[in-house]
Amino acid sequence: MSRKQVNAVERWLETLLFASRWLMVPIYVGLLVILGAISIKFVEELVLTLPSLLSMQERDLVLFILSLIDMALLGSLTLMVAFAGYENFVSKMHSITGHEDRPDWMGHVDFSGLKLKLISSIVAISAIHLLRTFLNVSALPKEDVGWQLAIHVGFVVSGVLLALMDRLSPSSSAHSRPSAVSRGPSEL
Repeated sequence: MSRKQVNAVERWLETLLFASRWLMVPIYVGLLVILGAISIKFVEELVLTLPSLLSMQERDLVLFILSLIDMALLGSLTLMVAFAGYENFVSKMHSITGHEDRPDWMGHVDFSGLKLKLISSIVAISAIHLLRTFLNVSALPKEDVGWQLAIHVGFVVSGVLLALMDRLSPSSSAHSRPSAVSRGPSEL
């Protein structure tokens, strides 16, 4: 093969590889379907529980609120992964550039920032589940409580290690902007 033919094959292969990013679109659309399911379950739980709100015990009210917060965090996490994944791996969202409701973090969260936001959201969701467990600790086997605590600590340690590795990475200065990394799951 001549050098010209090799270059043509190389260009064709690179074009094919670059175009393959569009294969991720069904995955991000699927995440939006999941977000719809989370929204439906949130509304269902709200509608089913509100009529009994005045007769609820304080502990049951706290569990109800924690359940709604848990679903809100899960929905935020799902939306964040869909938005940031699409922008990082498929295409920039040009049609919403400059839109007043565009979240500040969009366009600034790179893969490293997405990992940190993901693990911080997982830790927050795990903490809520652990709090719900502690509110029912007398009704649960101690072994289950121990496992949940160990799993939560594993998430926390993983998050700290990921953040430390990111900080130590030579390319970390490129994605250490405050808008990209420092916001927690509650600011999504």
